[in-house]
Amino acid sequence: MRNDERFEIQRAFDLLPHVIGCSWASIWFRINRIKNPTPEEFREKTIEYFKMVENVFNSYPKEEKFSEIQKYIDFRKSEEIKKISGGLNQEVEKRYHRYVDYG
Repeated sequence: MRNDERFEIQRAFDLLPHVIGCSWASIWFRINRIKNPTPEEFREKTIEYFKMVENVFNSYPKEEKFSEIQKYIDFRKSEEIKKISGGLNQEVEKRYHRYVDYG
């Protein structure tokens, strides 16, 4: 698969963990009045909300012509979850610290 064929999916995976995951997680903690979640709690909640877009990740038809992009989507989803849970997604970590500092 050429890079230009997956460019938009790459950009989406660059944004989805913190735009969807962290935003929804932050609101969840705020509404539940949890001002100081641990980094692990914040990461777990971020992953929980990130996974809620699973229908989008699986939205392409189960046809051969979509198989390469679907493999890439599955790979990136798995990689992003590993990065979030391991504290390696810098945007997620930045949003955690912002939430704890400014709640």
